[in-house]
Amino acid sequence: MARHSSFIIGADYEILEAKTLNNLATKLQTTPLQTDDDKRWQAALARDRSFDGQFVFAVRSTGIYCRPSCPSRRPRRDRVTFFGLPEAAQQAGFRACRRCNPKQTETTDPQIEMIQKACRFIESHHDEPASLDLLSEQLGLSSFHLQRTFKSIMGITPREYAEVCRTNRFRSNVRSGQSVTAAMYDAGYGSSSRLYERANAELGMTPAAYSRAGDKTNITYTIVQTSLGYLLIAATEKGVCAVRLGDTAAALETGLRNEFSAAEIHRSDKGLEDAVAQIVKHLEGKKSHLDLPLDIRATAFQRLVWEALRAIPYGSTRSYSDIAKQIGQPKAVRAVARACATNPVALVIPCHRVVREDRSLGGYRWGIDRKKRLLEKEGESEARSGRNSKLPF
Repeated sequence: MARHSSFIIGADYEILEAKTLNNLATKLQTTPLQTDDDKRWQAALARDRSFDGQFVFAVRSTGIYCRPSCPSRRPRRDRVTFFGLPEAAQQAGFRACRRCNPKQTETTDPQIEMIQKACRFIESHHDEPASLDLLSEQLGLSSFHLQRTFKSIMGITPREYAEVCRTNRFRSNVRSGQSVTAAMYDAGYGSSSRLYERANAELGMTPAAYSRAGDKTNITYTIVQTSLGYLLIAATEKGVCAVRLGDTAAALETGLRNEFSAAEIHRSDKGLEDAVAQIVKHLEGKKSHLDLPLDIRATAFQRLVWEALRAIPYGSTRSYSDIAKQIGQPKAVRAVARACATNPVALVIPCHRVVREDRSLGGYRWGIDRKKRLLEKEGESEARSGRNSKLPF
């Protein structure tokens, strides 16, 4: 594999509906303060009906979102994301719970009700995308006020929401068996050039490849045991596409095959020796910088966040708000957290170095204990080298 550190967009074939998160999901920012999320979580645990219509909670492991009073079993806290309204959860790739029907919940907040009306209008005009002026006229608001309110609640603009709706419709049409051409026009794309222009950013591959569910992609992987459990490293011919930590080799392998469902996957150490050596040394505190070629899909927002994470010095941490400010979007704290949670290459993109504003560890896809031990190892390594560690403990 050629050595470089840039992102190659287009090889992360996350096409299973339950696991696919739309490329604008990381822009959805509904609760910038952690204290708000804590209150919402307590309301969800209590199944408090008085909070229905104020927010929904989505579970990353199932791809489903629910109202607070849903009678279903509660998931682990680190698998939950909160959204101000169902439309935001749906644009993040989650499906409505059939048990509690969160889309049918009425809201008492006039602003949220207004944005819901705007979303429904956009969704019903996929053939002729509604302009901001037309949308403003329909809702009886100024364009400026609508744009500002829509973005503050949804985290994206009306135009971006329309793009996501159109892409979702194309995905659905292709999955249902339509040809690329038929799916394209039915989704509201006026020409193939417009669809292909946005293909990498929206689909992670060309429309034709998407219709084949990423078929013929070759992925090689290996699994080794480390001090932090089992480590899986997978790569295409272009670069590393997955780095994961887990308790069992079987679970890691199953997760990889589920994520890249249509790819040709086989286990082999050949070609992965350098990646394994670098990452294992990194885990042991003997190598502070990882220099590996990557072949991962990234939205523009994810790319900004992930590049910021790679700039965090070894032995140091940053808060989610620090990263949001660094990328020039200080209000996108929740979106930054989501980008961290969807990082496909653990350690190479060091999302474990991001903590909460109060310096507590926050969440980690591969387990809080692993996050703590990773940071402790980095701190010990820096101490041995005589450098000052800037860790939160």
